[in-house]
Amino acid sequence: MTVDPQRAGQDRQDLAAALRKLRRASGLSGERLAVRCGMSQSKVSRIETGRTLPTVVDVQQILSALGVDRDTAEDLLGLAQVANAEYEDVRASVQRGLHHRQRELATLESSARRMRHFLPAMITGLLQTPDYMRQAMSPAVDPADGDISRAMTMKLERQALLHDGSKRFDFLLTESAVRWQLCSSSVMAVQIDHLVSISRLPNVHISVLPLTERVPDAPFHTFVTYDDHLVTAELFSGRIVLRDPKDIDYYRRLFDFFVSHSAVGDDARAILETWADDYRAQFMRERD
Repeated sequence: MTVDPQRAGQDRQDLAAALRKLRRASGLSGERLAVRCGMSQSKVSRIETGRTLPTVVDVQQILSALGVDRDTAEDLLGLAQVANAEYEDVRASVQRGLHHRQRELATLESSARRMRHFLPAMITGLLQTPDYMRQAMSPAVDPADGDISRAMTMKLERQALLHDGSKRFDFLLTESAVRWQLCSSSVMAVQIDHLVSISRLPNVHISVLPLTERVPDAPFHTFVTYDDHLVTAELFSGRIVLRDPKDIDYYRRLFDFFVSHSAVGDDARAILETWADDYRAQFMRERD
């Protein structure tokens, strides 16, 4: 699947137009098509006008109901898959203001009931201390310059959601993510202590995947699932947003697979405390 950020909106419109054209060519009314697909007539109308983005499953149902030939169906299913993926460029986020990205994340988090964070590279914003966060938002090789002060304030405000007992947060961190020395040894020790503290919240579950554990798969990139509605995958230059149910199901199963190889609960806390002690010892050596 190729995701072209310049065509995101156009792909949606092309898909809507193609489905509308096929339905009209078949001689079916929107109402008749809706009955065959098991959809409401209003949903079919919203899909054909581009107001609702159909999932790959939706498109498959419509194409089956219309009796479309195999080649045409494959083309449109491929277009539906692309239309359900969006690329968000970090440079565009900087130009708009980094705080807008924080507002978007806050909206996603407030509407979701369960979030799964797979973190193979670094600690995520919801778990960061201010000193760690400041460094994380000031990379040595920055894709674009931007003011981080307002974004930091909003990111810290988002952390209050961790105390909302109606939500569940699952964080899986690899040893590389936790121990990567992004900051000074003293800051790293405090950051890891903070992970231990947060892990004691009843609705927050932190798993740790040590490098000594044999895992028959590789942690390619950071991703977050929001209920069964959406997945975001992080890149250096931005992020990809996936909405197709098959993609979401795949990432949820992938998360569960890595959790099955991880330390959880008290075992995870014991490992984190050992790593924090290592950084404290390093800090003492640096002082001598």
